[in-house]
Amino acid sequence: MQGADKAKNVRIAFADYILARSSHALQPALKQLGNWETGLVASQLRSIQVSRPVFICGLARSGSTILLELLSQIAGVATHRYRDFPFQAIPWIWNNYLNRFQVNSEPVERPHADRIRITRESPEAMEEPLWMMFFNHLHSTCTSQLLTEATACPEFSRFFDEHLRKMLLIRGGQRYVAKNNYNVGRIAFLARLYPDAQFIVPIRHPVSHVHSLVSQHIRFCEYARIQPRVAAYLQAAGHFEFGPQRIPIQFDSTAANRTLEHWTRGDNHRGYAVQWNEVYGYVQHLFENDQQLAQQIHVVRYEDFCSAPEKVFTNLLQQAGLAETCPLSLDHISAIDSTKTLSAEIQDAIWREVDTVATNLGFTRDE
Repeated sequence: MQGADKAKNVRIAFADYILARSSHALQPALKQLGNWETGLVASQLRSIQVSRPVFICGLARSGSTILLELLSQIAGVATHRYRDFPFQAIPWIWNNYLNRFQVNSEPVERPHADRIRITRESPEAMEEPLWMMFFNHLHSTCTSQLLTEATACPEFSRFFDEHLRKMLLIRGGQRYVAKNNYNVGRIAFLARLYPDAQFIVPIRHPVSHVHSLVSQHIRFCEYARIQPRVAAYLQAAGHFEFGPQRIPIQFDSTAANRTLEHWTRGDNHRGYAVQWNEVYGYVQHLFENDQQLAQQIHVVRYEDFCSAPEKVFTNLLQQAGLAETCPLSLDHISAIDSTKTLSAEIQDAIWREVDTVATNLGFTRDE
């Protein structure tokens, strides 16, 4: 495959690149504009309350995007869309502008090459730049990125709640649903803001999950080699999961340092395995130590969802209080086998990193 073909779905127009970089650089000004916008629509927001918001979070490549796409089709659900980037801080103004001038586009397969086709109207993870406006350490390798029930930032809490209400207003919805993988380290914090929040945590067998992450990292590094704008654009969008701008999730400095050591040596599989173990080990910790949160967290196994999509999705809708039955056709749901070419040596190395957590979560080495 030629380089031009590889990058055909990640061509970033110069105007889009400049807007993304500008919005990232002008965060303080956009924060003030967001507050001004809130005052502008205050009368419309007065009757809108955030009730039982749904946060999809975990590690990338766990099935979170397809869950978001399906949930976005449920009546009354409001989500972010690709069109909201890069001015999420002023969603009402930006969406009104787009409604006047945006041209419709044909669906294309997203750059991940995973069969998911998108337009600017497709649901997407767009929250992270808002968090980055208020918390400078969220993608730092020098300190823990966890936000807990003890974390206090009243300015963010107000701004975030106003933003969610604006999204409900713009989309005409009653339930806010968002995908942001990084929110897995903020579950306790979000539960304090919204005691009735629901958390959907997709999880995948660690061997296939890690290999998928490695494959995407290689893919996005190649995209960035062909088109240098890619890394800066993804950074502005708050995506650090893979590509040359990759930064490990850090809940514990020891795990983050080990991840970086493996990645520096070129052992991407071991590095991502440490990340898998840390993220889902933390989810397991929440289950075991907080009975209330355990009732609000709904784990969705990728393999179960792909083998029995209607059963799993219906159960998820009921748990989250979104619907009693599944009103959608799920015939298109199927797993991608990404481990056929993975050596037994690499698979063993992955499993050694995740053994205890994976076993506790019901996975076996050879399933």
